[in-house]
Amino acid sequence: MIVALDTLIILFSSLLGYLLRFNFSTSELQQHHFEQGVLVYTVCGIISMGLTGSYRGIVRYTGVQDGVRIFFMLVLNGALIFLVNMITRYSGGNFLVPASVIFISLLSAFLFLFNYRLLVKYIFATNKSTLIKKHRVLVFGAGQTGIITRHVIDSTPIMQIVGYLEDDTRKIGKVVDGAFIYDARGENLSHYLHSLSIDELIITVRDLSLERKNELVEACLKSGVKVRTVPPVEKWVGGELSLNQIKEIKIEDLLGREAIRLNNKAVHADIRGKRVCITGAAGSIGSELVRQVVSYQPERVILVDQAESPLYEIEREIKDNTSVRVLAYLADITNSPRIDAIFADNKPEIVFHAAAYKHVPLMEGNPSEAIRCNILGTKYLSDLAVKHRVEKFVMISTDKAVNPTNVMGCSKRIAEIYVQTLNEHLTSTGGDTAFVTTRFGNVMGSSGSVIPLFKRQIDEGGPVTVTHPEVTRFFMTIPEACQLVLEAGTMGKGGEIFIFDMGKPVRIVELARKMISLSGLEVGKDIEIIFTGLREGEKLYEELLNNRENTVPTHHEKILIGKVQPGMSYEEANRYISLFDELITDRNELKMVALMKELVPEFKSNYSRYEVLDVR
Repeated sequence: MIVALDTLIILFSSLLGYLLRFNFSTSELQQHHFEQGVLVYTVCGIISMGLTGSYRGIVRYTGVQDGVRIFFMLVLNGALIFLVNMITRYSGGNFLVPASVIFISLLSAFLFLFNYRLLVKYIFATNKSTLIKKHRVLVFGAGQTGIITRHVIDSTPIMQIVGYLEDDTRKIGKVVDGAFIYDARGENLSHYLHSLSIDELIITVRDLSLERKNELVEACLKSGVKVRTVPPVEKWVGGELSLNQIKEIKIEDLLGREAIRLNNKAVHADIRGKRVCITGAAGSIGSELVRQVVSYQPERVILVDQAESPLYEIEREIKDNTSVRVLAYLADITNSPRIDAIFADNKPEIVFHAAAYKHVPLMEGNPSEAIRCNILGTKYLSDLAVKHRVEKFVMISTDKAVNPTNVMGCSKRIAEIYVQTLNEHLTSTGGDTAFVTTRFGNVMGSSGSVIPLFKRQIDEGGPVTVTHPEVTRFFMTIPEACQLVLEAGTMGKGGEIFIFDMGKPVRIVELARKMISLSGLEVGKDIEIIFTGLREGEKLYEELLNNRENTVPTHHEKILIGKVQPGMSYEEANRYISLFDELITDRNELKMVALMKELVPEFKSNYSRYEVLDVR
């Protein structure tokens, strides 16, 4: 059918070429033997179609490539006619088809052949779209990205752009490419979501504040509207946006905070050309630290972790993406001779200590491991840092070390005490190593975070388990936490405990509800939330400072210095911690925890079998 239709169009185009060239004069047409010319043009056209396969494209999916194929077919057609003209001329005859007729016919044939295909495509698309209920979409942001998003949406038959939403008063009320720009401020947003029967909102504004983003999402969730976001331009595949890249908004997008402004020059000067060691390099925090540290061009990065497969993965990732020298060591930080050898071979100048056991219930059931890794491991590592004259040792602690209610939190507080007192001891004796501690709360996406647990439970159809209706936690993204660790490490002179601004605490039950709603499900109808009770050692809320501590600001608004007093000398702390060496082989867990409580008087167990030790 396509061959027949294309042949008729080519025949008509050649006839039209003759009519236009000779001003519709019958006598001139007869004089130039137009019948022969039309026949030659049509036959050459059929040959050209066969050679180029211009008829093979599925008409309803006509695109630019089909237009190019038709154009080449017509050029070949013109070349064949020109060849026939040359043959007849050298045989003593005249040109069968005048050059002007060839040119006019080529243009008209291209217009007819390509446009009838587009017309068929449009008819198919129109008929298909009338049978499919289109999702009504509003685009938040009438800028360049918003306009590109609109064009991407227009290419799919299942979605329809209703208009744009804007906060910018200069754009509100105007029309962009036929789409009206609505006012998104105040109650207008909810009004338009309802009155326009919107199914989806696509956020295209890149630098939208977190507060505003949450307002938009809250309004959409109340109205049953799905929310999606457009990735930054630098993440577009091949520099072009596709529908598959417009993803549903994630809970991490709503819990993060405003972009951090780092003193990158200072961090760069502190790390560039240095030998940097990162313990726990295969963990959530450690691996992100590795990624960020290599961007500052250190002389080498020494990765230390006891997890074989994750260590291999981060080593391969870094080696594939940077020229920085990377050395991966499979080692346990409590294996002092092994770490000693690593330090002796590499002579690190900066150590980021991220290795730790951090799961509260597990450490409550295995206190000897919390002591061995978090306390003794930190002691061995710190002592070796002094021995090998490391310039700076940055320890990563946790908010659970403040007024600890569990073994894990207390073990990290004791580690803090040791590095603090060691720093004071070195200051008085002329040591070379500066010890700095950083303290922050939960990081989103880490292996111990509640967010991956909720995602898995939602994917499995529920229920979503929350320990207590009033439990709250601080949240921070992994990249944000690591950026602040590097900044704090750069500004630290030794002995400080840097405390990060964690923002506002989040109620876990509200987090669960929002995650269920963002998944397009309804709490109580599709997925239940059940309360399981606080686990061993957990408390309802976390703190970054205890009641006896206060803070002083730094040049970075998100980093404070906690005025935290260890309450003892280095000799006393060292004596206490040395006792743990004997206790972990004794297997008497009550003795271990009792010694921890003696060393950290504010340690009061919560929902734990060790509460008996708090009874005086």
